[in-house]
Amino acid sequence: MASRCWRWWGWSARPRTRLPPAGSTPSFRHHFSTQEKTPQICVVGSGPAGFYTAQHLLKQHPQAHVDIYEKQPVPFGLVRFGVAPDHPEVKSYGAEDHRALEIPGEELPGVCSARAFVGWYNGLPENQELEPDLSCDTAVILGQGNVALDVARILLTPPEHLERTDITKAALGVLRQSRVKTVWLVGRRGPLQVAFTIKELREMIQLPGARPILDPVDFLGLQDKIKEVPRPRKRLTELLLRTATEKPGPEEAARQASASRAWGLRFFRSPQQVLPSPDGRRAAGVRLAVTRLEGVDEATRAVPTGDMEDLPCGLVLSSIGYKSRPVDPSVPFDSKLGVIPNVEGRVMDVPGLYCSGWVKRGPTGVIATTMTDSFLTGQMLLQDLKAGLLPSGPRPGYAAIQALLSSRGVRPVSFSDWEKLDAEEVVRGQGTGKPREKLVDPQEMLRLLGH
Repeated sequence: MASRCWRWWGWSARPRTRLPPAGSTPSFRHHFSTQEKTPQICVVGSGPAGFYTAQHLLKQHPQAHVDIYEKQPVPFGLVRFGVAPDHPEVKSYGAEDHRALEIPGEELPGVCSARAFVGWYNGLPENQELEPDLSCDTAVILGQGNVALDVARILLTPPEHLERTDITKAALGVLRQSRVKTVWLVGRRGPLQVAFTIKELREMIQLPGARPILDPVDFLGLQDKIKEVPRPRKRLTELLLRTATEKPGPEEAARQASASRAWGLRFFRSPQQVLPSPDGRRAAGVRLAVTRLEGVDEATRAVPTGDMEDLPCGLVLSSIGYKSRPVDPSVPFDSKLGVIPNVEGRVMDVPGLYCSGWVKRGPTGVIATTMTDSFLTGQMLLQDLKAGLLPSGPRPGYAAIQALLSSRGVRPVSFSDWEKLDAEEVVRGQGTGKPREKLVDPQEMLRLLGH
Protein backbone atom coordinates (compact mmCIF):
# COMPACT_ATOMS: atom_id res chain seq x y z
CA MET A 1 0.00 0.00 0.00
CA ALA A 2 2.77 2.40 -0.92
CA SER A 3 0.21 4.77 -2.48
CA ARG A 4 -1.77 5.08 0.77
CA CYS A 5 -0.79 6.84 3.96
CA TRP A 6 -2.08 6.86 7.49
CA ARG A 7 -2.17 10.25 9.13
CA TRP A 8 -2.79 11.56 12.60
CA TRP A 9 -2.79 15.33 13.03
CA GLY A 10 -1.40 16.26 16.44
CA TRP A 11 -1.83 14.49 19.76
CA SER A 12 -5.09 16.05 20.84
CA ALA A 13 -6.77 12.69 21.42
CA ARG A 14 -5.24 9.47 22.61
CA PRO A 15 -5.93 6.30 20.57
CA ARG A 16 -7.56 3.30 22.18
CA THR A 17 -4.75 1.07 20.97
CA ARG A 18 -1.65 2.32 22.75
CA LEU A 19 2.02 1.64 22.83
CA PRO A 20 3.48 0.20 26.05
CA PRO A 21 3.87 2.77 28.85
CA ALA A 22 6.52 5.32 28.08
CA GLY A 23 8.15 5.08 31.49
CA SER A 24 10.06 8.03 32.85
CA THR A 25 12.72 10.24 31.35
CA PRO A 26 14.52 13.31 32.65
CA SER A 27 12.06 16.19 32.65
CA PHE A 28 12.95 19.32 30.75
CA ARG A 29 11.07 22.10 28.98
CA HIS A 30 12.28 24.27 26.14
CA HIS A 31 11.07 27.86 26.08
CA PHE A 32 10.32 28.86 22.52
CA SER A 33 10.12 32.28 20.93
CA THR A 34 7.01 33.44 19.07
CA GLN A 35 8.38 32.37 15.67
CA GLU A 36 8.92 28.86 17.03
CA LYS A 37 5.39 28.47 18.41
CA THR A 38 3.85 26.26 15.72
CA PRO A 39 6.53 24.18 13.99
CA GLN A 40 5.31 21.71 11.36
CA ILE A 41 6.93 18.31 12.00
CA CYS A 42 6.55 15.19 9.87
CA VAL A 43 7.21 11.70 11.25
CA VAL A 44 7.46 8.86 8.73
CA GLY A 45 6.47 5.51 10.25
CA SER A 46 3.85 4.81 12.93
CA GLY A 47 5.74 2.17 14.88
CA PRO A 48 7.11 2.70 18.39
CA ALA A 49 10.02 4.87 17.19
CA GLY A 50 7.64 7.20 15.36
CA PHE A 51 5.07 7.41 18.14
CA TYR A 52 7.58 7.87 20.94
CA THR A 53 9.33 10.63 19.00
CA ALA A 54 6.00 12.37 18.37
CA GLN A 55 5.01 11.93 22.01
CA HIS A 56 8.18 13.57 23.24
CA LEU A 57 7.92 16.47 20.78
CA LEU A 58 4.33 17.24 21.75
CA LYS A 59 4.95 16.86 25.47
CA GLN A 60 7.79 19.34 25.34
CA HIS A 61 6.25 21.61 22.69
CA PRO A 62 2.43 21.39 22.94
CA GLN A 63 1.91 23.93 20.14
CA ALA A 64 3.71 21.81 17.55
CA HIS A 65 1.83 20.14 14.73
CA VAL A 66 3.07 16.60 14.19
CA ASP A 67 1.88 14.47 11.27
CA ILE A 68 2.65 10.74 11.29
CA TYR A 69 2.66 8.99 7.91
CA GLU A 70 2.40 5.22 7.49
CA LYS A 71 2.50 3.09 4.32
CA GLN A 72 0.18 0.42 5.79
CA PRO A 73 -3.56 1.17 6.14
CA VAL A 74 -3.24 0.46 9.89
CA PRO A 75 -0.87 1.96 12.48
CA PHE A 76 1.49 0.81 15.25
CA GLY A 77 4.10 -1.18 13.33
CA LEU A 78 5.62 -4.01 15.34
CA VAL A 79 3.17 -3.49 18.20
CA ARG A 80 0.57 -4.88 15.79
CA PHE A 81 2.76 -7.07 13.57
CA GLY A 82 5.41 -7.98 16.14
CA VAL A 83 6.91 -11.06 17.63
CA ALA A 84 4.20 -13.47 18.75
CA PRO A 85 0.43 -13.38 19.39
CA ASP A 86 0.83 -15.30 22.65
CA HIS A 87 3.24 -12.60 23.91
CA PRO A 88 1.29 -9.37 23.44
CA GLU A 89 3.49 -7.67 26.05
CA VAL A 90 6.78 -8.51 24.29
CA LYS A 91 7.60 -6.89 20.96
CA SER A 92 11.28 -6.65 20.09
CA TYR A 93 12.06 -5.93 16.44
CA GLY A 94 11.32 -3.21 13.95
CA ALA A 95 13.18 -3.22 10.63
CA GLU A 96 11.75 -3.70 7.17
CA ASP A 97 13.98 -6.47 5.88
CA HIS A 98 15.90 -9.57 6.96
CA ARG A 99 19.52 -10.48 6.44
CA ALA A 100 20.00 -12.96 3.62
CA LEU A 101 21.79 -16.25 4.28
CA GLU A 102 23.79 -15.87 1.06
CA ILE A 103 24.22 -19.63 0.65
CA PRO A 104 23.28 -22.00 -2.21
CA GLY A 105 19.71 -23.25 -2.11
CA GLU A 106 18.35 -20.25 -0.21
CA GLU A 107 15.83 -19.66 -2.99
CA LEU A 108 14.26 -23.13 -2.74
CA PRO A 109 10.59 -23.53 -1.77
CA GLY A 110 10.45 -24.39 1.92
CA VAL A 111 12.94 -21.64 2.85
CA CYS A 112 11.79 -18.30 4.21
CA SER A 113 12.81 -15.67 6.71
CA ALA A 114 11.58 -15.75 10.28
CA ARG A 115 10.53 -12.14 9.74
CA ALA A 116 8.17 -13.15 6.92
CA PHE A 117 6.84 -16.08 8.98
CA VAL A 118 6.15 -13.76 11.93
CA GLY A 119 4.45 -11.28 9.61
CA TRP A 120 2.33 -14.12 8.22
CA TYR A 121 0.90 -15.28 11.54
CA ASN A 122 0.56 -11.71 12.82
CA GLY A 123 -1.44 -10.46 9.84
CA LEU A 124 1.09 -8.24 8.03
CA PRO A 125 -0.59 -7.75 4.62
CA GLU A 126 2.60 -8.15 2.60
CA ASN A 127 3.18 -11.62 4.07
CA GLN A 128 -0.30 -13.09 3.69
CA GLU A 129 0.61 -15.00 0.53
CA LEU A 130 3.49 -16.82 2.24
CA GLU A 131 1.59 -20.13 2.58
CA PRO A 132 4.26 -22.02 4.58
CA ASP A 133 4.24 -25.78 3.99
CA LEU A 134 4.09 -27.45 7.40
CA SER A 135 3.63 -30.96 6.06
CA CYS A 136 7.16 -32.00 7.10
CA ASP A 137 8.10 -33.48 10.47
CA THR A 138 11.25 -31.39 11.05
CA ALA A 139 11.90 -27.65 10.81
CA VAL A 140 15.27 -25.91 11.16
CA ILE A 141 15.58 -22.33 12.38
CA LEU A 142 18.92 -20.71 11.64
CA GLY A 143 19.50 -18.39 14.58
CA GLN A 144 19.28 -18.50 18.36
CA GLY A 145 17.61 -15.24 19.37
CA ASN A 146 14.22 -14.36 20.81
CA VAL A 147 12.57 -14.26 17.39
CA ALA A 148 13.89 -17.76 16.66
CA LEU A 149 12.41 -19.00 19.95
CA ASP A 150 9.11 -17.24 19.19
CA VAL A 151 8.85 -18.99 15.83
CA ALA A 152 9.75 -22.36 17.37
CA ARG A 153 7.17 -21.88 20.08
CA ILE A 154 4.42 -21.02 17.59
CA LEU A 155 5.30 -24.08 15.50
CA LEU A 156 5.12 -26.40 18.52
CA THR A 157 2.38 -24.87 20.67
CA PRO A 158 -0.86 -26.88 20.68
CA PRO A 159 -3.24 -24.88 18.43
CA GLU A 160 -5.92 -24.77 21.11
CA HIS A 161 -3.55 -22.66 23.22
CA LEU A 162 -3.48 -20.03 20.46
CA GLU A 163 -7.24 -19.82 19.94
CA ARG A 164 -7.72 -16.85 22.25
CA THR A 165 -4.82 -14.80 20.93
CA ASP A 166 -4.95 -12.38 18.00
CA ILE A 167 -3.19 -14.80 15.65
CA THR A 168 -4.86 -14.65 12.26
CA LYS A 169 -7.62 -17.10 11.42
CA ALA A 170 -5.73 -18.31 8.34
CA ALA A 171 -2.51 -18.95 10.25
CA LEU A 172 -4.32 -20.84 12.99
CA GLY A 173 -5.95 -23.03 10.36
CA VAL A 174 -2.58 -23.92 8.84
CA LEU A 175 -1.06 -24.61 12.27
CA ARG A 176 -3.93 -26.99 13.08
CA GLN A 177 -2.88 -29.09 10.10
CA SER A 178 0.85 -28.89 10.85
CA ARG A 179 2.85 -32.13 10.97
CA VAL A 180 5.96 -30.49 12.40
CA LYS A 181 7.12 -32.52 15.41
CA THR A 182 10.73 -31.39 15.84
CA VAL A 183 12.31 -27.96 15.60
CA TRP A 184 16.08 -27.38 15.66
CA LEU A 185 17.55 -23.95 16.40
CA VAL A 186 21.05 -23.70 14.94
CA GLY A 187 23.78 -21.27 16.03
CA ARG A 188 27.34 -20.66 14.85
CA ARG A 189 28.67 -20.24 18.39
CA GLY A 190 28.05 -21.85 21.77
CA PRO A 191 25.76 -21.67 24.81
CA LEU A 192 27.50 -18.56 26.17
CA GLN A 193 26.69 -16.62 23.02
CA VAL A 194 22.97 -17.32 22.54
CA ALA A 195 20.95 -14.15 21.93
CA PHE A 196 17.64 -15.14 23.53
CA THR A 197 16.68 -14.17 27.06
CA ILE A 198 15.87 -16.30 30.10
CA LYS A 199 12.13 -15.59 30.09
CA GLU A 200 11.71 -16.93 26.56
CA LEU A 201 13.97 -19.92 27.28
CA ARG A 202 12.08 -20.84 30.46
CA GLU A 203 8.76 -20.73 28.62
CA MET A 204 10.18 -22.89 25.86
CA ILE A 205 11.45 -25.48 28.36
CA GLN A 206 7.99 -25.65 29.92
CA LEU A 207 6.07 -25.65 26.62
CA PRO A 208 3.09 -28.05 26.86
CA GLY A 209 3.49 -31.21 24.80
CA ALA A 210 7.14 -30.54 23.93
CA ARG A 211 10.49 -31.59 25.40
CA PRO A 212 13.94 -30.00 25.06
CA ILE A 213 16.90 -31.75 23.40
CA LEU A 214 20.29 -30.49 24.59
CA ASP A 215 23.60 -32.32 24.19
CA PRO A 216 25.56 -32.36 27.49
CA VAL A 217 28.81 -32.39 25.49
CA ASP A 218 28.12 -28.80 24.39
CA PHE A 219 28.25 -27.72 28.02
CA LEU A 220 31.51 -29.37 29.13
CA GLY A 221 33.66 -26.94 31.13
CA LEU A 222 30.99 -24.28 31.10
CA GLN A 223 30.49 -24.25 34.87
CA ASP A 224 33.87 -22.59 35.44
CA LYS A 225 33.49 -20.15 32.54
CA ILE A 226 30.25 -18.61 33.78
CA LYS A 227 31.62 -17.53 37.16
CA GLU A 228 32.77 -14.16 35.85
CA VAL A 229 30.03 -13.36 33.33
CA PRO A 230 27.34 -10.74 34.06
CA ARG A 231 24.44 -11.97 36.18
CA PRO A 232 21.75 -12.10 33.43
CA ARG A 233 24.02 -14.15 31.20
CA LYS A 234 25.02 -16.34 34.14
CA ARG A 235 21.40 -17.12 35.08
CA LEU A 236 20.53 -17.90 31.47
CA THR A 237 23.51 -20.24 31.03
CA GLU A 238 22.85 -21.95 34.35
CA LEU A 239 19.30 -22.74 33.20
CA LEU A 240 20.65 -24.19 29.96
CA LEU A 241 23.24 -26.17 31.92
CA ARG A 242 20.67 -27.63 34.32
CA THR A 243 18.34 -28.56 31.49
CA ALA A 244 21.13 -30.27 29.57
CA THR A 245 22.87 -32.15 32.38
CA GLU A 246 20.54 -32.68 35.33
CA LYS A 247 18.03 -35.50 35.57
CA PRO A 248 14.52 -34.03 35.70
CA GLY A 249 12.27 -34.66 38.68
CA PRO A 250 9.50 -37.27 38.49
CA GLU A 251 6.80 -34.80 37.41
CA GLU A 252 8.95 -33.16 34.72
CA ALA A 253 10.24 -36.55 33.56
CA ALA A 254 6.68 -37.77 33.12
CA ARG A 255 5.76 -34.61 31.21
CA GLN A 256 8.70 -35.01 28.86
CA ALA A 257 8.02 -38.71 28.36
CA SER A 258 4.49 -37.97 27.21
CA ALA A 259 5.53 -35.13 24.89
CA SER A 260 4.81 -35.73 21.21
CA ARG A 261 6.97 -32.84 20.02
CA ALA A 262 10.54 -31.70 20.65
CA TRP A 263 12.87 -28.78 20.12
CA GLY A 264 16.63 -28.61 20.39
CA LEU A 265 19.63 -26.29 20.20
CA ARG A 266 22.46 -27.18 17.83
CA PHE A 267 25.60 -25.24 18.73
CA PHE A 268 28.83 -24.69 16.80
CA ARG A 269 27.16 -25.11 13.41
CA SER A 270 27.22 -22.67 10.47
CA PRO A 271 24.89 -23.10 7.45
CA GLN A 272 26.68 -23.70 4.16
CA GLN A 273 23.91 -24.88 1.85
CA VAL A 274 20.21 -25.64 1.76
CA LEU A 275 19.98 -29.14 0.35
CA PRO A 276 17.35 -29.84 -2.32
CA SER A 277 14.96 -32.77 -2.45
CA PRO A 278 15.78 -35.51 -5.03
CA ASP A 279 13.55 -33.81 -7.61
CA GLY A 280 15.11 -30.43 -6.81
CA ARG A 281 11.75 -28.83 -6.15
CA ARG A 282 12.06 -27.94 -2.45
CA ALA A 283 14.30 -27.86 0.60
CA ALA A 284 15.16 -31.21 2.16
CA GLY A 285 17.90 -30.31 4.62
CA VAL A 286 20.73 -27.99 5.61
CA ARG A 287 24.45 -28.67 5.25
CA LEU A 288 26.26 -27.35 8.30
CA ALA A 289 29.93 -26.61 8.88
CA VAL A 290 31.09 -27.63 12.34
CA THR A 291 32.76 -24.67 14.07
CA ARG A 292 34.93 -23.89 17.06
CA LEU A 293 35.45 -20.66 18.93
CA GLU A 294 38.46 -18.37 18.72
CA GLY A 295 39.09 -15.24 20.76
CA VAL A 296 37.68 -14.15 24.08
CA ASP A 297 34.71 -12.13 25.30
CA GLU A 298 33.26 -9.81 22.63
CA ALA A 299 35.95 -10.88 20.16
CA THR A 300 34.82 -14.51 20.22
CA ARG A 301 34.11 -15.76 16.72
CA ALA A 302 33.22 -19.07 15.11
CA VAL A 303 35.71 -20.60 12.68
CA PRO A 304 35.16 -23.79 10.65
CA THR A 305 36.91 -26.98 11.71
CA GLY A 306 36.63 -28.56 8.27
CA ASP A 307 33.97 -31.05 9.31
CA MET A 308 30.49 -31.03 7.79
CA GLU A 309 27.15 -32.57 8.67
CA ASP A 310 23.73 -32.66 7.06
CA LEU A 311 20.56 -31.94 9.02
CA PRO A 312 17.42 -33.27 7.25
CA CYS A 313 14.31 -31.06 7.35
CA GLY A 314 11.44 -29.86 5.20
CA LEU A 315 11.26 -26.25 6.41
CA VAL A 316 14.11 -23.76 6.86
CA LEU A 317 13.56 -20.42 8.59
CA SER A 318 16.38 -17.89 8.71
CA SER A 319 16.55 -15.74 11.82
CA ILE A 320 20.05 -14.31 11.61
CA GLY A 321 19.19 -10.64 11.94
CA TYR A 322 17.30 -7.73 10.45
CA LYS A 323 18.19 -4.63 8.51
CA SER A 324 16.53 -1.42 7.46
CA ARG A 325 16.00 -0.40 3.85
CA PRO A 326 16.92 2.88 2.17
CA VAL A 327 14.12 5.41 2.57
CA ASP A 328 14.67 7.54 -0.52
CA PRO A 329 17.60 8.36 -2.83
CA SER A 330 17.74 11.81 -1.27
CA VAL A 331 18.31 10.37 2.21
CA PRO A 332 21.84 9.13 3.04
CA PHE A 333 22.02 5.41 3.80
CA ASP A 334 24.80 3.05 4.87
CA SER A 335 23.93 -0.20 3.12
CA LYS A 336 26.60 -2.17 4.98
CA LEU A 337 25.36 -1.22 8.44
CA GLY A 338 21.72 -0.80 7.42
CA VAL A 339 21.39 2.62 9.04
CA ILE A 340 21.04 6.27 8.12
CA PRO A 341 24.35 8.00 8.98
CA ASN A 342 23.58 10.28 11.89
CA VAL A 343 24.94 12.01 14.96
CA GLU A 344 22.56 11.62 17.92
CA GLY A 345 19.66 11.32 15.49
CA ARG A 346 20.64 14.27 13.28
CA VAL A 347 21.02 12.95 9.73
CA MET A 348 24.47 13.84 8.47
CA ASP A 349 24.64 16.60 5.85
CA VAL A 350 20.83 17.05 5.76
CA PRO A 351 19.81 19.85 8.17
CA GLY A 352 16.26 19.45 9.44
CA LEU A 353 16.17 15.68 8.91
CA TYR A 354 16.30 13.29 11.87
CA CYS A 355 16.05 9.53 12.41
CA SER A 356 15.07 7.21 15.22
CA GLY A 357 14.71 3.49 15.92
CA TRP A 358 16.67 0.74 14.19
CA VAL A 359 17.31 2.88 11.12
CA LYS A 360 19.24 5.13 13.52
CA ARG A 361 21.22 2.62 15.58
CA GLY A 362 20.88 -0.77 13.86
CA PRO A 363 18.82 -3.84 14.83
CA THR A 364 19.50 -3.94 18.56
CA GLY A 365 17.45 -3.53 21.70
CA VAL A 366 13.80 -3.90 22.59
CA ILE A 367 10.87 -1.52 22.74
CA ALA A 368 12.15 0.23 25.89
CA THR A 369 15.44 0.90 24.10
CA THR A 370 13.52 2.41 21.19
CA MET A 371 11.55 4.61 23.59
CA THR A 372 14.67 6.14 25.15
CA ASP A 373 16.34 6.45 21.76
CA SER A 374 13.29 8.21 20.28
CA PHE A 375 13.08 10.67 23.15
CA LEU A 376 16.71 11.58 22.57
CA THR A 377 16.08 12.19 18.87
CA GLY A 378 13.13 14.41 19.76
CA GLN A 379 15.32 16.29 22.21
CA MET A 380 17.92 16.97 19.51
CA LEU A 381 15.24 18.34 17.18
CA LEU A 382 13.89 20.65 19.86
CA GLN A 383 17.38 21.89 20.71
CA ASP A 384 18.00 22.70 17.06
CA LEU A 385 14.64 24.44 16.81
CA LYS A 386 15.38 26.61 19.82
CA ALA A 387 18.86 27.41 18.52
CA GLY A 388 17.41 28.65 15.23
CA LEU A 389 19.10 25.94 13.18
CA LEU A 390 15.92 24.86 11.40
CA PRO A 391 14.17 26.70 8.53
CA SER A 392 12.23 29.68 9.85
CA GLY A 393 8.98 31.19 8.67
CA PRO A 394 5.57 29.57 8.07
CA ARG A 395 5.61 26.06 6.64
CA PRO A 396 2.68 24.50 4.73
CA GLY A 397 2.77 21.22 6.65
CA TYR A 398 0.04 18.73 5.77
CA ALA A 399 -1.64 21.17 3.39
CA ALA A 400 1.16 20.61 0.88
CA ILE A 401 0.97 16.82 1.28
CA GLN A 402 -2.81 16.91 1.00
CA ALA A 403 -2.60 18.80 -2.29
CA LEU A 404 -0.01 16.33 -3.62
CA LEU A 405 -2.13 13.31 -2.65
CA SER A 406 -5.21 14.88 -4.19
CA SER A 407 -3.36 15.52 -7.45
CA ARG A 408 -2.43 11.84 -7.56
CA GLY A 409 -5.91 10.59 -6.71
CA VAL A 410 -4.79 9.14 -3.38
CA ARG A 411 -7.24 9.11 -0.47
CA PRO A 412 -5.37 8.62 2.81
CA VAL A 413 -6.62 6.50 5.69
CA SER A 414 -7.17 8.75 8.70
CA PHE A 415 -6.95 7.92 12.37
CA SER A 416 -10.74 7.99 12.63
CA ASP A 417 -10.76 5.49 9.77
CA TRP A 418 -8.41 3.27 11.79
CA GLU A 419 -10.77 3.48 14.76
CA LYS A 420 -13.52 2.04 12.56
CA LEU A 421 -11.25 -0.82 11.48
CA ASP A 422 -10.21 -1.36 15.09
CA ALA A 423 -13.84 -1.63 16.19
CA GLU A 424 -14.60 -4.06 13.35
CA GLU A 425 -11.68 -6.31 14.34
CA VAL A 426 -12.79 -6.36 17.97
CA VAL A 427 -16.37 -7.29 16.99
CA ARG A 428 -15.14 -10.09 14.73
CA GLY A 429 -12.98 -11.49 17.51
CA GLN A 430 -15.76 -11.53 20.11
CA GLY A 431 -17.52 -14.46 18.49
CA THR A 432 -14.53 -16.74 19.05
CA GLY A 433 -13.27 -15.32 22.33
CA LYS A 434 -10.30 -13.56 20.72
CA PRO A 435 -9.21 -9.99 21.56
CA ARG A 436 -9.64 -9.24 17.87
CA GLU A 437 -9.71 -10.90 14.46
CA LYS A 438 -7.21 -8.94 12.43
CA LEU A 439 -8.12 -7.64 9.02
CA VAL A 440 -5.29 -8.69 6.70
CA ASP A 441 -6.53 -7.65 3.24
CA PRO A 442 -5.93 -3.93 2.51
CA GLN A 443 -8.63 -3.94 -0.17
CA GLU A 444 -11.18 -5.26 2.33
CA MET A 445 -10.13 -2.55 4.77
CA LEU A 446 -10.67 0.14 2.15
CA ARG A 447 -14.06 -1.31 1.19
CA LEU A 448 -15.15 -1.24 4.84
CA LEU A 449 -14.14 2.43 4.95
CA GLY A 450 -15.98 3.22 1.72
CA HIS A 451 -12.79 4.22 -0.07
